[in-house]
Amino acid sequence: MQELALAMTGEEGRRLDSSELVLLLRRAKAGDVAAVEEILLRHERLVFRTAHRLLGSVEDAQDASQEVFLRLHQHLRCFDAERAVAPWLYRVTVNVCWDIAGKRKKDVPLESVELAAPAEQAADYSREEMKRVVQMALRRLPEKERAALVLRDIEGLPTGEVARVMGSSEATVRSQISSARLKIKRFADSFRGRIR
Repeated sequence: MQELALAMTGEEGRRLDSSELVLLLRRAKAGDVAAVEEILLRHERLVFRTAHRLLGSVEDAQDASQEVFLRLHQHLRCFDAERAVAPWLYRVTVNVCWDIAGKRKKDVPLESVELAAPAEQAADYSREEMKRVVQMALRRLPEKERAALVLRDIEGLPTGEVARVMGSSEATVRSQISSARLKIKRFADSFRGRIR
């Protein structure tokens, strides 16, 4: 089984403050290739990490990342330099991932996974085992629940921002996250029962 390509949490390194990003965006819009490259470098891990979590495949995440940055480059001239880039990139990443996921075979839904043992009978997971189980469970969630959970619980976006990225209401996002958490818990409990 392929090792998890990315840790479930992590920093991209030094983040740009808003004034630096505004200057980079202005330079990029004016045709400065170095500024475009710097924007890509500062956001490539965010986009790849999010795509990997949504798609569960390194290859698909690489394809999605390329498409996201192609769209950024295509729409850069129309982009308002005063706006934050990250929320727009999250939105495009989610949409690109949904397009890619729609083109490939769907995984078995979590609801069809047999629950083998109650949680209180299960042994504790190591950190690495938990990452693998969560990654497997994420792949089985419906796309919108997966996106809401990844953006809120893993990427750490506020619920309101997740709702804006997904074009949904905060109540819907909270419902999707709650449903996703429950399904992941059931999957983890079932998985524990199968490995005992």
